[in-house]
Amino acid sequence: MKFTLNWLKDYIDFDLSPEELSDRLTMAGLEVEDVIYQGKGLDNIVAALITELTPHPDAEKLSLCKVTDGEITYPIVCGATNMKAGDKVALAKIGAKLPPGPKFADGLKIKKAKIRGEVSEGMLCAQNELGLGEESDGIIILPESATVGNAIVDELGLNDVVFEVGITPNRPDCLSVIGVAREVAALIGKTAKYPDLQIAEEGEDINNIAKVELLDPEKCPRYSCRVIKNVKIGPSPAWLKTRLESSDIRSINNVVDITNFVLLEFGQPLHAFDYDLLEENKIVVRAAQDGEIIKTLDDIERKLTQDDLLICDGKRPIALAGVMGGANTEVSDSTKNVLLESAYFDPVTVRRTSKETGLRSESSYRFERGVDPNSVVKALDRAAELIRELAQGEIAAGVIDKYPTPIEPGEVSLSLDKANRVLGTNISSEELTRIANGLEFDVISSSGGEFTFRIPTFRVDITREIDLIEEAARLHGYNNIPTTLPVVRMKSDKVNINKFTQDKFKEVFISSGFNEAINYSFEDHELLSLINKTDALKILNPLTTESSAMRTSLVPGLLKNTVLNLNHQEHDLRLFEIGKVYLPKENSELPNEIRKIAATATGTRMPEFWGKKEFDFFDFKSILEKGFQILNIWNDVEFLDAQEIEFLHPGKS
Repeated sequence: MKFTLNWLKDYIDFDLSPEELSDRLTMAGLEVEDVIYQGKGLDNIVAALITELTPHPDAEKLSLCKVTDGEITYPIVCGATNMKAGDKVALAKIGAKLPPGPKFADGLKIKKAKIRGEVSEGMLCAQNELGLGEESDGIIILPESATVGNAIVDELGLNDVVFEVGITPNRPDCLSVIGVAREVAALIGKTAKYPDLQIAEEGEDINNIAKVELLDPEKCPRYSCRVIKNVKIGPSPAWLKTRLESSDIRSINNVVDITNFVLLEFGQPLHAFDYDLLEENKIVVRAAQDGEIIKTLDDIERKLTQDDLLICDGKRPIALAGVMGGANTEVSDSTKNVLLESAYFDPVTVRRTSKETGLRSESSYRFERGVDPNSVVKALDRAAELIRELAQGEIAAGVIDKYPTPIEPGEVSLSLDKANRVLGTNISSEELTRIANGLEFDVISSSGGEFTFRIPTFRVDITREIDLIEEAARLHGYNNIPTTLPVVRMKSDKVNINKFTQDKFKEVFISSGFNEAINYSFEDHELLSLINKTDALKILNPLTTESSAMRTSLVPGLLKNTVLNLNHQEHDLRLFEIGKVYLPKENSELPNEIRKIAATATGTRMPEFWGKKEFDFFDFKSILEKGFQILNIWNDVEFLDAQEIEFLHPGKS
């Protein structure tokens, strides 16, 4: 999850430095993996105005530009084609250093140059030349409101810090900037601010222009939509592009960008359909039929099963629910009216569909972990109002919201005494209440240290008392929990002779230059039958044929290890393994589990500069004898003739 410091400050007021914020979040369980200072190294790059544009006299693909920073006019030779006189652009002056990035791996220092006979005193920059995004269709064209001569980092909103936070699977609520803001609010004892969700509706009632049929409420417990008409598809404003690109999302157009922005802001995936391409102006949410096909936005036809969920119009599939939209209703430059979808899809269904189709998206990533079913309409309204503001759309009156069985907040009780006993702390009732309020957990009742909390639906991870104890520990501060030794009765255990024997043989092999191998207990049944004539216990539902039976010998695994190393040119190799084998037991379905030792060696006995004598049988025998002597079991050992073991080479083993 990536977000910027200034974006986070839209929802919570604080004065922590980036380093302090990083430490506080990491100590609270949200590991900050990277902190990137945007705009660093973009000195001497300013907003400039193209005053004149003419073709290069000796190069068809180049242009001659006259560019001013408000004080000086510079001659520039440029290969881009997307600019015109009067445009405001990003000018890298002589001496500027472009950062390493997708365009210039080692960066680039701008110098005065002569290109096909014409002097160029600077460079007009594209996004990828400034390290912003992977690709660029041309140079950066700044909005008309840009101030000529201003630093480009200010014009593009790059005076910011990007945080990359690793979110654990149990915290899908933090896959949003608002979710992280709630965490910061709880950490510093403040209240998070939410976007204004008032919207300006106009036009006819949505129920007269759209219908929704929810035929599978188990796979889709909630489905909501709005219709926005007369939108003007175009590029997004600079602030929106910058925020998306800071989160590694490519800008497409204003409507699609708004759905991605709200996904990052609320953690709620949205999808925009071209309303005029919907058959019968209807949405039908249903299970797919076995063998049904949909062409997704990546222009690939995908064959579905009845376990998948589809969004359809009156006649055909138009989206793979929670994963990706369909190509047949994609928002394009010619779109005039859109139907905006916001829904809560069953996480298991989305996870299965995503895995089976091989499709991973920002939307499926969130739906798989669980979004907040009670924020569906909030995110929908936020996106609709932004489309009205940035694409001049007209929001139809009303919202269609199919929510047959509302999901209510849960209730979890907590004993303060137990929490302090588990944590070894002395958290007070007042501190616990403050922590709960910061997390937006409502206190339903509290008496004598016994609390009951109402847990908001965005916290899918809080279901038990121990979960609340974990929250108390996080926000009290792991570093504030004293280190105490447990009070236990100390007693000496009897020596486990099997473990003692195993450890001694490990020491012997390791001291003789062997490495320990640890292989799976599942093995190829055919390979086992070659090594050991004993019938191996077969696995009922093996993942592969190479793991179809319980091993009856350690030898196959070690031989495969050896072959793998030899294929990688590792010829001097010594391996041993100590592990269980599973041998049939008479009159029982369950096998005998017996621990065995096996070893293999190949190559030279000593390092090359000590000679090239090959490791042989007698080297092996001396290692085993050393182990037998240490364990004082020499009299109990019997060496078998290799001819009695069919898979061993007579005379060599």
